[in-house]
Amino acid sequence: MNFEVCAVNIQSALAAQQAGAHRIELCVALEVGGLTPSLGLVRAAVRALDIPVQVLIRPREGDFCYSETELYLMLEDIQLCRESGAAGVVVGALCPDGHLDLPKMRAMKTAAEGMFVTCHRAFDFTPDPGETLEQLVGLGFGRVLSSGQAANAFEGRALLKKLIRQAAGRIAVMPGGGINLQNIRAILEFTGANDVHFTAKQKVLSESRSDLPGLESWHWESDEKTIRQLLDAI
Repeated sequence: MNFEVCAVNIQSALAAQQAGAHRIELCVALEVGGLTPSLGLVRAAVRALDIPVQVLIRPREGDFCYSETELYLMLEDIQLCRESGAAGVVVGALCPDGHLDLPKMRAMKTAAEGMFVTCHRAFDFTPDPGETLEQLVGLGFGRVLSSGQAANAFEGRALLKKLIRQAAGRIAVMPGGGINLQNIRAILEFTGANDVHFTAKQKVLSESRSDLPGLESWHWESDEKTIRQLLDAI
């Protein structure tokens, strides 16, 4: 079983390693589903951790239909991640009809040569998950993160189980989304997944009590104790 922690700052990355996680997905801005972290954060995480650092490549919030300019930005970020020593990147791009944007996906896979490549939850917006899974296998992706096209992985566990069976070891299907102490065992036992993704986040209050809109006096961090409890649960 491989445990991946979604880490949004260096504190979370260190907590993940100390708790026994096998790798992290590094990103920022959980409130919009995650965005590409700064180059400084990527480099700091790579230097500080012994476990693999996978970096989310997502240039903005909103949908996953990207312009050519946005593709250029993502390719540049992939190159910077490789130069910084990241083990992998997490990418995704869709057409307006919800199908994979295959030219952009190929371009990002090519740019990431030598790194492990995961498809993020853009997968959960595709109209035919079985077909999309086969396309990802054909593109050479190593893993796909999914909630089973549901609000969370527990609700999507039936599709996740089906996809894992379809994948048959050709690509890892990793449940993620709303995984916690109450449901992690049920999800993994039902689906047969060998990889799992969670945040184990908690609000950390600052000494400041100034709560201006967008400048609230708290932030998210992955909690080492909660990560340990999740690992121990299974």
